[in-house]
Amino acid sequence: MVRRMQGARRFATVAREAPAMAAAGLVAWACAAPRTPPPVGWGESIVVCGRAVEIGVPVVTWTDPGGYDATATAYDPARPPEHADLDSGRRYSPGRRRDGRVLVPPGSGDRDLLASVVDQFVVHYDVCGTSRTCFDVLHRRRGLSVHFLLDLDGTIYQTLDVRDTAWHAGPANARSIGIEIAQWGARAPSRAGELDEWYASRDGGTRITIPERFGDGGLRTSDFEGWTARPSLQRGRIHGAELVQFDFTVEQYDSLVRLLAALCSELPRLLPSAPRDEAGRVRTGALTAEELDAFRGILGHHHVTARKVDPGPAFDWERVLRGVRERLELGQK
Repeated sequence: MVRRMQGARRFATVAREAPAMAAAGLVAWACAAPRTPPPVGWGESIVVCGRAVEIGVPVVTWTDPGGYDATATAYDPARPPEHADLDSGRRYSPGRRRDGRVLVPPGSGDRDLLASVVDQFVVHYDVCGTSRTCFDVLHRRRGLSVHFLLDLDGTIYQTLDVRDTAWHAGPANARSIGIEIAQWGARAPSRAGELDEWYASRDGGTRITIPERFGDGGLRTSDFEGWTARPSLQRGRIHGAELVQFDFTVEQYDSLVRLLAALCSELPRLLPSAPRDEAGRVRTGALTAEELDAFRGILGHHHVTARKVDPGPAFDWERVLRGVRERLELGQK
């Protein structure tokens, strides 16, 4: 199996195109070097209806040592999570239901049944910085859940089977899969200075200040350096408001593409597409209720509700969608 490559060095000179990315027309900001192999026992498979589906990147499930378990029901009665079902302690719903009707029974192993129900994937950023902190905030403090956490180094944490309903995107929950990508998020231009404590420019690139902020931060890659995929501060509009944001890491994009390709293959109603405007650009505003109901594919949280702006203007939609389509055309997950 081809192992992932980690971006390890940035260049102060004009960025070179990496051979592996040249065919896709992507600019590489890193010289690739083999990443540290995961310890024995780590897998590269997600869980769909109780069955392992290999995706080719490091995955830690909720049953693995060090995994994050969204099915856990314990909580501190003195400080109960904000949204948990306090009678059961649950932060998710077993199976899939809509309007009181059971769509996928709890514990179901029927992948075809799940494929007839799940046709949306919602992308969030966590504004927490690392998946360890994100899970603590979501599960222990807020009483919410999401199927996947994507850490800075590209490690994917699966917190519950995709046949179950995570509480992450309101009206999209019953038919969607959700992911929280470790990131510090977008800011109004007047608040751009707030990002300086999280990012540092060096050697012509931008590096996430992981050791300075978190120690190991729970990251699984011991030699991870944390370079953003594009070195400059990105600008764009969400819901008509201008925002600035640093990019995600190369490792995060690689893992997200592989995860999405696997899910689109397993669940064919989930299309490798995003909402577009009349000019063909990925939309930067929320969908109407009717549009959301009709859409099948990959959404930003901002497409679901006007109260959210994630995954933000730095998220490279075309890179992700192109990568997913290419893998599906080649028959790869």
